[in-house]
Amino acid sequence: MRVRVAGVALAAAAALVAGCGGGSGVSKDPVSQVSTGGGLQEKVRAALTPSADRFPATGGKSLQALANQIGGGSQMGLASSVFVSGRDNRLAFGVIDRNAGFLYGPTAVYVARSPESPAKGPYPAPADVLVTDVPYRSKQAATESDPFAAIYAATVPFKRPGNYSVMAVSLVDGKPIAAPGSISVLAPGRDRIPEVGDKAPSVETDTVASARGDLTAIDTRQPPSPDLHRKSLTEVLGKKPVALLFATPQLCQSRVCGPVVDEALQLKTKYGDRIEFIHQEVYKDNNPSKGLREPLLRYHLATEPWLFVIDKEGRITARLEGSFGLAAFERALKTAL
Repeated sequence: MRVRVAGVALAAAAALVAGCGGGSGVSKDPVSQVSTGGGLQEKVRAALTPSADRFPATGGKSLQALANQIGGGSQMGLASSVFVSGRDNRLAFGVIDRNAGFLYGPTAVYVARSPESPAKGPYPAPADVLVTDVPYRSKQAATESDPFAAIYAATVPFKRPGNYSVMAVSLVDGKPIAAPGSISVLAPGRDRIPEVGDKAPSVETDTVASARGDLTAIDTRQPPSPDLHRKSLTEVLGKKPVALLFATPQLCQSRVCGPVVDEALQLKTKYGDRIEFIHQEVYKDNNPSKGLREPLLRYHLATEPWLFVIDKEGRITARLEGSFGLAAFERALKTAL
C-alpha cells in the first residue's frame, strides 16, 4: 500500500495537539490500570520498550520511499507542537488506525526535510501511560475503558529550523505500519517560552484564597482540586521546588488536558512533601473568547498543557508541552530534587 507522506502543511490527524508513582495509594505499575479488553493492556505494555533494531533501516532511502516500502493504514496525531532547532526535541503523538481508534505497539519515528529527502531514524518512541489510579481520575480524564490509554514520545534532533516531514512506524503483529505527519521547527528564541536553565517568571497564580473559595472559577476539573491551588507561585518560588502545570481539563480542545491534572494529583501523593504542585487554568473567566489568563501571557504560552518544573533556587529544570504520561511527569519532577 502506498503511503503519502505529508509535506509542509500539518496533517489533519494533528487534532490531538493541545490547542487548546509511589505512595501507599499509587500503583507501581501504571499499565495495570489500563483496560484488559481487546488485549489493550498487553499492547500498551509491549509499546513501552521499543528497540531501534526492530525497525527498518533507512538505507539511504527518502522518507517517501521508506513509507512506500513499509505500507500504511494509520495516521499520526501530533500531541506536541513546539520544536526548536539545535537541540533534542520531544515529539509526542498518537497513532490512529483505520477505524479512528488508537493503535498501540512498539513504535519509532523517522524524519526528513521533505518527503523526497533522505530519511533519518529510527528514533524509538516509548509509550507513556495516561491512565491514573482510580482515586485520582476526574470525569474528563482517561478511564480504564478509554482506548486513549498512552501517548508516544520520541527524542528527535533537528539541526535547522524549517518544515519537516515525520513518520511514525508501529509494529502490529510483528509487521511495520507507517503513519505520516509534518511539523514546523523554530529557530532558538523564537518561541520566547522560558527554557530549561532560565529563571522562572514570578507571577501570581490563582488560589483558593484569591478565588474567595469559588473553586469552579479557577479549576475546570470535575471535581475541582483545592490541593493544587493552595499557594500562588509567588509564595513558593525560590523557596522550594515547584511543579507548575498550565492546563484546562474542561475547555481543552483535545483529550489530553484532563489526564495531566490527574497525574499531578497522583504524583503529589509521592512528592508533595518536597515539591509544591500548582495547577493554573488557561482562559479568563474560563471563557476562551476572553483570552488567556495573565500567567500564560507571562510565560508566552499559546498552547496547553505545559508543565514547568522549577528547583528551589527558582530555575527551570524541566519543561513538557502537550500530552505526557506519568513516567515523563515523574522524570521531570526528579530534575528539581
